[in-house]
Amino acid sequence: MPDLLLELRSEEIPARMQLRAAEDLKKLVTDALVERGFLYDGAKAFATPRRLALHVAGLPARGEAVREERRGPKVGAPDAAVQGFLRGAGLTSLDQAQTVVDPKKGEFYLAVIEKPGRATLDVLAEILPAIINSFPWPKSMRWGAASAQAGALRWVRPLQSIVATFGPETETPDVVPFEVGGIVAGATTYGHRFLAPDAIEVRRFDDYVQNLERAKVVLDADRRKDIILHDARDLAFARGLELVEDEGLLEEVAGLVEWPVVLMGTFDRSFLDIPGEAVRATIRANQKCFVVREAGGALAPAFILVSNLVASDGGAAITAGNERVVRARLSDAKFFWETDKAIRLEDRLQRLDTIVFHEKLGTQGERVQRIAALAKELAPLVGADPELAERAARLAKADLVTEMVGEFPELQGLMGARYAALQGEHPSVCAAIEEHYKPVGPSDRVPTDPVSVAVALADKLDTLVGFWAIDEKPTGSKDPYALRRAALGVVRLAVDCSLRLSLTQAFAFAHLARSLTPDESSYFKRSHNEGIPSQRTTLDIVKSAGILGSSFADLVDGKGSLLTFFADRLKVYLREKGARHDLIDAVFALPGQDDLLMVVRRVEALGAFLDTEDGKNLLAGVKRASNILRIEEKKDGCAYGGEPDAALAAAGQPEERALAEALATARTEASAAVAKEDFGGAMRALSQLRAPVDAFFEHVTVNADDPRLRENRLTLLNALRAATREVADFSAIVG
Repeated sequence: MPDLLLELRSEEIPARMQLRAAEDLKKLVTDALVERGFLYDGAKAFATPRRLALHVAGLPARGEAVREERRGPKVGAPDAAVQGFLRGAGLTSLDQAQTVVDPKKGEFYLAVIEKPGRATLDVLAEILPAIINSFPWPKSMRWGAASAQAGALRWVRPLQSIVATFGPETETPDVVPFEVGGIVAGATTYGHRFLAPDAIEVRRFDDYVQNLERAKVVLDADRRKDIILHDARDLAFARGLELVEDEGLLEEVAGLVEWPVVLMGTFDRSFLDIPGEAVRATIRANQKCFVVREAGGALAPAFILVSNLVASDGGAAITAGNERVVRARLSDAKFFWETDKAIRLEDRLQRLDTIVFHEKLGTQGERVQRIAALAKELAPLVGADPELAERAARLAKADLVTEMVGEFPELQGLMGARYAALQGEHPSVCAAIEEHYKPVGPSDRVPTDPVSVAVALADKLDTLVGFWAIDEKPTGSKDPYALRRAALGVVRLAVDCSLRLSLTQAFAFAHLARSLTPDESSYFKRSHNEGIPSQRTTLDIVKSAGILGSSFADLVDGKGSLLTFFADRLKVYLREKGARHDLIDAVFALPGQDDLLMVVRRVEALGAFLDTEDGKNLLAGVKRASNILRIEEKKDGCAYGGEPDAALAAAGQPEERALAEALATARTEASAAVAKEDFGGAMRALSQLRAPVDAFFEHVTVNADDPRLRENRLTLLNALRAATREVADFSAIVG
């Protein structure tokens, strides 16, 4: 079957845009084909710095003919209805329509519309120009004389040529006939700009790839990455060194070259007095080069660069030029390092008052005050020293105003830790300054030092509570302040570090830290002076003191509350761990579930229980009981709460007595186990109900003729539902 080859060759495409552009091209073309009924065997897109390419294999040479029957009005219908039918069916008179008899509805008109299949070449000539003209580049430009005209072609960089061929591999393919922006599609492309600038005639995909390779262009980005990685490893190994691998940099560099050539440069060893992270950031950010390390793990005074040329001098001039730039950049970094070391972190704090964090949330200086107060309050809950947590929080943002972080923002936290260590801060304080941003993603490391955990929680909770307070919540796919990431960070800190943390209590602390002005006596200090322990029932205290105010309700009550937002983040986290979403809903359906660690443990215990036969059968019984109650309560207009009458149950059938006795025992044991946070024990207690529940439904008629028996049996079913709600709302479980 015929294949499509499309190449859009331009000036250099920014590396960060190439992967997305290739995927967009593939999706737009294949979607347009499928929409028109043209199916295909496979499609793959490619990108180099100077071209986007797409290969669609197994397209039909022609679309299938379409036969459509369109039913019209009844015979004798008003003329307006008949004329509308004719226009819609593309007919000129009723002579072209058929008359069909329906035994029930009588005679009516029927139009049979037959459309011959269109040639795929014609369809491609229709869809490709439209896709190119409306291609969704993040940024695009116009160029040349045509740019002054309305509707001129826009592309990421000036488009130079288009290859578009279609045909079977056994024949010479046809050129898809179209033109965009004055560029006529053809079968001619060009290789490497300098190494092979001659024209290349293209027939189909296989020879296109081979010809480009001969013309010093590696089309596949993954293959370019492999070449760079293996050559860099080999070159470093040959010098007795080891490559410091960097997947993000590798991806970027592969998007900068069409014919990768790996070289090694060196720099003066004295620059290694700068922290290794700063050396790496300098070489990475400014020159897109990889660093290497010696056998002991320390950085070596050398770097790996990737050229796009095979130079006649073996790359000596290219290497020398990169060495000059690296030397200049490292000199700047050394100056920043020496300058920053001369000023203590606390002496920089005043400058944070000049940096606006958010117009409605104040400056970074004000934010540091809040985070410090919050970290001190959270410290006892996570096993950290309150004074160290407060000290670390006060210094955590100070490196934002250093020269080094000003040049390399990605070093924030890390450089602060280095400066803190130089001025003799406690190791836990240094660790917290470096780690308080963590975790920044699902695969990022979670800090374990209690001081780091306290400051990391304070930083994230202040952000979340603050933006909730000003009603800047994530909507749909938009999350400009990374609040989902912050909430997931809190979830991972709580779960991975096994923290007993009430979110409601943490929100109260954060809300208070935000609400009290700096010149007020801190509520936290007042509470400690009054002898109130840190692990108190915070809500009761602050509500009785009238401190929180009505705005706190937005954090804990309602569908759009911050507590609900955390529940959604926890669902995402647990689903990625393999937990069932309905079990998470079943646990969150219980009131007061704001301890993330306890929710996770309940879900794990519930999942294990429902994997057993006792669990599955009990779930079926509870669901049956809930359905009966729902129907009867709706019919009777009342709820069957309270405790069942033991005497009536005892006087009833044996299965009724057995269930009442089992419920009394199981509920007591389950409640005691939940109080001890032994959720596995609570499940074992509930498992005792399986046999009596099965027997009850098999032998007992719930809707008895005696009203007193019926009411008591419904109350007994409600007691069963209430017993299982000690651990979860079984009605929310699927199955």
